[in-house]
Amino acid sequence: MQQGLIIRSTGSWYDIRNADGHIYQGRLKGKFKIKGLKVTNPIAVGDRVTFAVEDEIENTAIISDIAQRENYIIRQSVHKTAHGHILAANIDQAALLATLAMPRTSLGFIDRFLVSAESFRIPTTIVFNKSDILNDEGLAYQDEIIELYSRVGYNCLITSATEGEGIDAFRRLLDQKVTLLSGHSGVGKSTLVNAIAPSLNLRTNEVSTFANKGVHTTTFAEMFELAPDTFIIDTPGIKELGLMDTSKEEISHYFPEMRNRLNQCRFNNCLHLNEPGCAIKDAVAEGDIAESRYMSYLSMMDGGDNRR
Repeated sequence: MQQGLIIRSTGSWYDIRNADGHIYQGRLKGKFKIKGLKVTNPIAVGDRVTFAVEDEIENTAIISDIAQRENYIIRQSVHKTAHGHILAANIDQAALLATLAMPRTSLGFIDRFLVSAESFRIPTTIVFNKSDILNDEGLAYQDEIIELYSRVGYNCLITSATEGEGIDAFRRLLDQKVTLLSGHSGVGKSTLVNAIAPSLNLRTNEVSTFANKGVHTTTFAEMFELAPDTFIIDTPGIKELGLMDTSKEEISHYFPEMRNRLNQCRFNNCLHLNEPGCAIKDAVAEGDIAESRYMSYLSMMDGGDNRR
């Protein structure tokens, strides 16, 4: 038996990198279920597994066990109701790429991703890409959004792969870490990665001007080594992000500005909806909590549109 790291997932086959850097094509033997977790992909990129070589010539292997995960980011499956899809496991941080035009990333989508990451205390940087296509009004709006999330405590970067803006800062962000890159299709993940690691030559596509939406270029999640101890996990673009494994009572815990006020409400079980003496609603009314963040909270509590 050998220990290995899952660096690519194609659904039923997995690329496993062993301690020597050799890569095997692995698959699960029979049905494999993770206790208490309904998922469409029992193994995710970033998982550490135990495997046995099946055929040295064909370079195939059989996976027998998955090590306990330190963390993971999961979204609701778009194909199977009540199931989740794990984006990546055992990561040090996440970088959420967002664009305010071509395509537009909604604040609701950003907030849902941040809540998913907060549930495992995964540090997240919001990378506002394609700043070069924004006009003066768009740049002013971008500054407002960055101020909003910086005030909450999130690190924000402005980048433009075509203009070279923020590329060095983005490279430093990734140094010596395992980073999940995520965002809608068309936000420029592959272009940005190619700017700091041209040797990877990731495939890119232009955004469809007809629909103002991105075209999928990444089909499967895949881990790339940029430098020793520096890895990125590139994931397919996400259209919507439904929350998983999160109860209504927990959601406010994953908003830092709400978490800081949880002991200030009149009732211990306050859900910050219609209850009297709610410190969260008071903070929204006073402008101390952004209305857009509270609206995202209400949408999550209601199980509303995942793309909002």
